[in-house]
Amino acid sequence: MTFDSVFMATLAAVLLTLAAHVIARVLARKLSWLPMVITALVLVLVFLFLLQWDYDNYYSAAKPVFDHLLGYVTVLLAVPLAAMNFKGLPVKKLSLIVAIASVIGALLPMFLAYLFSLSHDTILAFATRSVTTPIGLSVADLIKAPLAMANLIIIVSGLIGGTLARFLFRGIDDDRAKGLALGLAAHAFGTVEAWQISHTAGRYAAFGLAVNGLVTAVWVPVFIGALGI
Repeated sequence: MTFDSVFMATLAAVLLTLAAHVIARVLARKLSWLPMVITALVLVLVFLFLLQWDYDNYYSAAKPVFDHLLGYVTVLLAVPLAAMNFKGLPVKKLSLIVAIASVIGALLPMFLAYLFSLSHDTILAFATRSVTTPIGLSVADLIKAPLAMANLIIIVSGLIGGTLARFLFRGIDDDRAKGLALGLAAHAFGTVEAWQISHTAGRYAAFGLAVNGLVTAVWVPVFIGALGI
């Protein structure tokens, strides 16, 4: 499948991606155990196969649009934060949880990468594992980690976290805990899944994603710089 112009290719890529998202959203409402992000990803691949459209061509057409929108989407996460009721919120406990999650989310993957004797650049890239893509790529740029590797690590960890969340949350009834865990561990992908659980879970996921990203973006470059690695 080919297109005569860049505009038509971009329009087709956006419509295909949007169709996959809408269908995945409908299915997630009817089948609560179905991870929406994974479903949308599979649908995109199915559509590309049916249309005989090469993935590289689709990616090159879609990437500029969604790269441009990604930053705006991250900023828009402030909207659910503004709707949160902070009255009576255990700020000290939440701050401690976010701080611990930020440290563990960066240092544990780096330590495991070191144990498996991975390359120096790969170890640095794992420092971005727990933050959403725009923030993670900025951190990767500051610490001189390979951007492509950091992007891959962020996406894969988000997909795994968003997929396993529904199974790990069996027996947990507090939507605030579910949302915060998803935002901290699976960033944007987890936040998408949290909104499928409830508005409360979605707001707390957005809180975890935003604050964790901010904290990580501050201390990781300073930490890496101090170590001189």
